[in-house]
Amino acid sequence: MADEQIVIEGLSDVYVAPTLGVRLRRLGRLLWRDKTGMIGLLIFLTVVFAAVFADLIAPVDPNLQDLRSAKLPEAWADSGSWSHVLGTDDLGRDILSRIIHGARVSITVGFFGVLVAMSIGMLLGMLAGYFRGWVDSALSAVINLILSVPYLVFVIVIAAIFGRSLFNVVLIFGITDAPIFARLTRGEVLRIRESGYAEAAESIGASQPRILFRHVLPNLVGPLVTLATFEMSAMIFYESGLSFLGLSVPPSVPSWGNMLTFGRQYLTVYPWMSIYPGIAIALTALSMNLFGDWLRDVLDPRVRRSR
Repeated sequence: MADEQIVIEGLSDVYVAPTLGVRLRRLGRLLWRDKTGMIGLLIFLTVVFAAVFADLIAPVDPNLQDLRSAKLPEAWADSGSWSHVLGTDDLGRDILSRIIHGARVSITVGFFGVLVAMSIGMLLGMLAGYFRGWVDSALSAVINLILSVPYLVFVIVIAAIFGRSLFNVVLIFGITDAPIFARLTRGEVLRIRESGYAEAAESIGASQPRILFRHVLPNLVGPLVTLATFEMSAMIFYESGLSFLGLSVPPSVPSWGNMLTFGRQYLTVYPWMSIYPGIAIALTALSMNLFGDWLRDVLDPRVRRSR
C-alpha cells in the first residue's frame, strides 16, 4: 500500500491522502453498487462508441438512396428485409445507419456545447463571485442580458446570419447555456470565498490568481461536472428540436432531429421512420440523467450525508 498513498506529515498528526488510482477504484465500487448509474453510463458509452466508429459499424452509407427499397419496415415484419434491420425511409435510406451516424451530431453538440458554456460561465462566475462589487454587478448584468433574449429568437437570428451548420449550433448552445454555469459558479465561489482555508491563504499573502486556481477552482469541479451531465442531456433534446424546426444542421446531415422531421408526415402509415430516432434521443438523454444523478450523489457530500 506504500505506493498507493501519499503521507503528509503535520505538526501533531499524519494525514494519509489516497492517490488517484485508489480514488478511481473507490468510484468504480460506488458506481457498481448504483445499478441505475451503471446502466446510464453503459448506454451513454454505447452511443459514444457508435458516434466514434460510425463509419465502421454502420451497415451502409447513411445518405445512400435506393428508391426500390423505399419505405421498407423492420426486418422482422412481413415485408421487411434483413439488409435494412430497422427499415428504410421514404428515399430508401437505411434507418439504422442514419441513427448510428446521427449519434455524431448529438454527441458533438452536447459535448462541445457544454464545454463552451462551462468555460464561459465558469470564468464569469468566478470573477463575479470572487471580486464582487462593481465586477459582480457588471457581469451579472451581462448574464441577465443573455437570459433576457428569447431563446428561439436568438437561434433564428444566428441561423439567419451565419446559416445552418454544426458549428453555429454549438455556438448557440454554448452562449445561451453559459448563464446557468455562471450562476452556479458564482454561488459556489461566494461560499468558498468565506471559507477558512481561502481566508487563510489570503492572509498569508497569496496572490488572487493563486487563490482562484489553487483553492477555489478545484472545489468547483464536482458541482460543475454534475451540472454538465444534465445540460448535455438537455442539449441533445434541444438539438433535436432545432432540427425538427429546420434550424439546426442541413437536411443532408444525418441527425436524429432531421429523421423525425422527415418521418413525421408518415407517422401514421410508416411509424418506424420516427419511432427509432425518437427512442435513440430518449435513451441517450435518459442515460445522461441517470449517470448525472449518480455523480451528484457521489460528488456532493451534502447529499451523501442526507441519505
